[in-house]
Amino acid sequence: MRINRPGEPSYAGGLTFQKVPLALEPADLEGADVAIVGAPMDDLVTYRPGARFGPREIRTASDDGSPEMWNMELGVDPFAELTIVDHGDALVIPGDAHAGHRALRESVGRVLDAAAVPIILGGDHSIAYPDIATVAGRHEAGSVAVVQFDTHADTATELGGLKWSHGTPFRHLVDDKVIPGTRLIQVGLRGYWPFANEFNWARSNGVRWHRMNEVVERGIDAVVDDVLTEISDAEHLYLSVDIDVLDPAYAPGTGTPEPGGMTSRELLRAVRRLTVARGLAGMDVVEVSPPYDHAGITAMAAHRVVCEALSGVAVHRRGDQGRPEVPA
Repeated sequence: MRINRPGEPSYAGGLTFQKVPLALEPADLEGADVAIVGAPMDDLVTYRPGARFGPREIRTASDDGSPEMWNMELGVDPFAELTIVDHGDALVIPGDAHAGHRALRESVGRVLDAAAVPIILGGDHSIAYPDIATVAGRHEAGSVAVVQFDTHADTATELGGLKWSHGTPFRHLVDDKVIPGTRLIQVGLRGYWPFANEFNWARSNGVRWHRMNEVVERGIDAVVDDVLTEISDAEHLYLSVDIDVLDPAYAPGTGTPEPGGMTSRELLRAVRRLTVARGLAGMDVVEVSPPYDHAGITAMAAHRVVCEALSGVAVHRRGDQGRPEVPA
């Protein structure tokens, strides 16, 4: 269902990602290739709140109000080659994270029932557990590789006495055998957490990581080359992007910023290359906190991460590596 007039700017009209049609009901999802799902919850953050407002800001963080976007790097308009819809927000209940996670599982499940790819806009990173568990549950055990772009590993057993937190989902995904540790690749880790015991747990479970110092020393392309090798025997790819993987100069609007991170250019290039090579089974982009954003640059970065993923999926389905020529 279209809820916007052609040519409306991004700040006017109905609120969907890049003005794509709204698809709230299961019947509306039929025929979709990709569906956007909002997860407006931040009950499980441990520092600065506000990520519950992330989905709304990411949806409107474009200077172009029409569902058209020519990707100059790949020579593709994903909105022309893919059927993309917005499934609205999961019905989360403030203060009840477990109910929010259940609602998110239901929303993502409806998207998968329609054979569409879910792209979830957070929200805090605790949503990775229900998102990934729902996607992985639709595929053969061990066939989904998860590539996590993040400052923090999010592999604590608990934080503040709570098992469920934005700092624990990947520990529980592995410990609960939702995904094998060998199917988790982490990129961009830096700063002062996790501690040695989390790294020891990761090593013992076969988790692989590429810390930020490696990205700096070797370059993002070399790291992505390694990631592609590490996931080469997996059938499906899930991307989990915590926007705090970016340096605060590029993403100040997040709950737990850490200096010394990736540039927007590095992250966009990495997402582009991974999705062109492997397509996408699912994705989340999380931890955008608009109250701390300056001039909307964090939401814009998150919006562009989604657009690069969409472009990569379109090229992957087209069966080439992209054609960055100027359209006639």
